Amino acid sequence: MPTINISRKVFEQLVGKKLPEDKLKDRISYLGTDLDEVNKDEIIVEIFPNRPDMLSVQGFSRAFSSFIGHKTGLRDYPVEKSGEKVIIEDSVKDVRPYTACAIVRGLSFDDEKIKEVIDIQEKLHITYGRHRKKIAIGIYPLEKIKMPIRYMAKKPEEIRFHPLEGKKEMTARQILEQHPTGKEYGYLLEGKKLFPIFVDANNQVLSMPPIINSHNVGKISEDTKDVFIECSGFDFSILKKCLNMIVTALYEMGGKIYSMELHYGGRKHTTPDLAPEEIKLDIPYINRLLGLNLNEAGAKKCLERMGHGCKSGKVLVPAYRTDILHQADFAEDIAIAFGYENFEHIIPNVATIGQEDRFEDFKNKIAGLLTGLGFIEASTYSLSNEQLQSSRMNLKIDAIRLSNSISQEYDILRAWMVPSIIEIFSKNKHHEYPQNIFAIGRVFSKDIREEAGIREADRIAVGICHEKSDYTGIRQVLDYLFSSLGMKYDVKEILHDSFIEGRVGRASVHGKEVAYIGEISPAVLENWQLTMPVAVFELNLTGLFEAMEKK
Repeated sequence: MPTINISRKVFEQLVGKKLPEDKLKDRISYLGTDLDEVNKDEIIVEIFPNRPDMLSVQGFSRAFSSFIGHKTGLRDYPVEKSGEKVIIEDSVKDVRPYTACAIVRGLSFDDEKIKEVIDIQEKLHITYGRHRKKIAIGIYPLEKIKMPIRYMAKKPEEIRFHPLEGKKEMTARQILEQHPTGKEYGYLLEGKKLFPIFVDANNQVLSMPPIINSHNVGKISEDTKDVFIECSGFDFSILKKCLNMIVTALYEMGGKIYSMELHYGGRKHTTPDLAPEEIKLDIPYINRLLGLNLNEAGAKKCLERMGHGCKSGKVLVPAYRTDILHQADFAEDIAIAFGYENFEHIIPNVATIGQEDRFEDFKNKIAGLLTGLGFIEASTYSLSNEQLQSSRMNLKIDAIRLSNSISQEYDILRAWMVPSIIEIFSKNKHHEYPQNIFAIGRVFSKDIREEAGIREADRIAVGICHEKSDYTGIRQVLDYLFSSLGMKYDVKEILHDSFIEGRVGRASVHGKEVAYIGEISPAVLENWQLTMPVAVFELNLTGLFEAMEKK
């Protein structure tokens, strides 16, 4: 979890109330954070990943002030129109297609406030932005910029500017090869023919996301009064949330928020949008979940202590909250505000003897065998998208699509595991080889015989990636697994568009097909921008376990 070090003086000013130290420590711990230390100058606290809005002293103070009942309810953040615009060109479509932008005026910076702004930016980069993979943030002194701003992509050799804290003007390629920040994050642009840049009306380069700002126009100082903020990435809704976290923090620093028009060809968007989201509250569900008996007034009081607004049975969720997706999230907030220490302790009136589920024991055994061979276990998501599951694998899969997805990045249920580990190989090209990994997870397929029309199964994908990866190498791993389980299996050659013809097979046990095994085709490797060969197998653990049980 990320740790923030915040000034106690600034914290108490923003909260608007001082608490005795023992009370302060107690309340911070019950807010849903992990307190490290409180001293006379500083508060050190770990923030859970689901609350990136609390990664700044302003956001943390806002949440704490509501929690202790001092400033409860929905905060109002007025937004005025700036009349300025950002033009997003089609050239960024295949690189980093979206941006959300704003202006904040009337700020007064000193060393401490500049440090706070840098901390907000970097903490969000690391956590919510997944080390700049999902989100890159830029904050610039507005007085050095001439509007309108353009967001475009150009060839690396056509981009020249003086990178932040660099010694001289450099090309984009030189920045990736020579500048410390370029070397650290250059892999995020690896294989791209065009690099994204923000440029003002004077053709000054403001930044090259997600790498680095310009030294000339991308560095705030104590003379800066007004700032331009941009967040770039791949999902517009996520970028808007990130922008909201930043501008509300700057508002708490004394700034005034101004919106900008974003021109995406024929489409226009205005950001930031700080209007709260209205979600109907299901009090009976929450009472069942928590074992409480709250009425609407009681639930309203708890939610207001967590910074929400309430109106006519609906919750007004702040625009900077990213963690509210379901009624269970309201239940969590209500539980925190109600106080975990206030829940009645009840011993269940049952007597049982617990034991580990046999299937879980089986999966652990498989994982242990692979770990013994030097494989590293990875954890992957059950949600994916059609590009990763189908297009890049040269397949057409009839995947199960989510009806209410909030992100194009995760809009289908995973149909098979192999793309998940190939994605890991693709994102780790900058690490040394060989790379031997496995991942156990759930896959989903359509089946009208099932009650919900969906069949679920646990599978394991195992992959080797190095210059000598081949069918023989991965087959030896599969042989070892079955030998250790005391089982025999057969393999027959098949055709599969994701694999090399003649080097792919279907494994079966007692006539039941349980695995694919083979070498990934060069076309698929090219789709993932992989230069090393990859050999994999995907084993249906649910099917294999059933076959073992029958035996």
